Amino acid sequence: MFKVGLGFDSHRLVEGRPLILGGVNIPSVVGCQAYSDGDVLIHALIDALLGAAGLGDIGQKFPESDPAYKNISSLELLRRVMAEMKAAGLAVVNADTIVILERPKLAPFISQMKEHLCPLLDLRPSSLGIKAKTAEGTGEIGSGQAVEAWATVLLTG
Repeated sequence: MFKVGLGFDSHRLVEGRPLILGGVNIPSVVGCQAYSDGDVLIHALIDALLGAAGLGDIGQKFPESDPAYKNISSLELLRRVMAEMKAAGLAVVNADTIVILERPKLAPFISQMKEHLCPLLDLRPSSLGIKAKTAEGTGEIGSGQAVEAWATVLLTG
């Protein structure tokens, strides 16, 4: 049996917050305005995983109304979701993601992101795609006001 999931997340960028993507602290003057650490890449992955498994979405699983999730690391949220996947007999076959951010450039950090994410997803680096794109100067992303991420996952079980 195979199951496919699609995930999405976006956040406004503000001064005074760290920019964390794929569990990596990216040097930047702005970061994600969020209840947790605002890691849009991991949030999109979590939504894709939960969707494929028919378990809702990240907002249902980790609501902002619960103080336990204030400033929590998205890596920890992913650990919890992956424990649920394994308990349900599901495994990730592969995942593909896109992060859309005007600046800073993310290409130098993709290998570090994979180092954080592959062990949690139980994937080889060749089974996790992380692509960095810009909005070519258009819209809120292109003007440096926001970031977004998309993810697809294939589960088996």
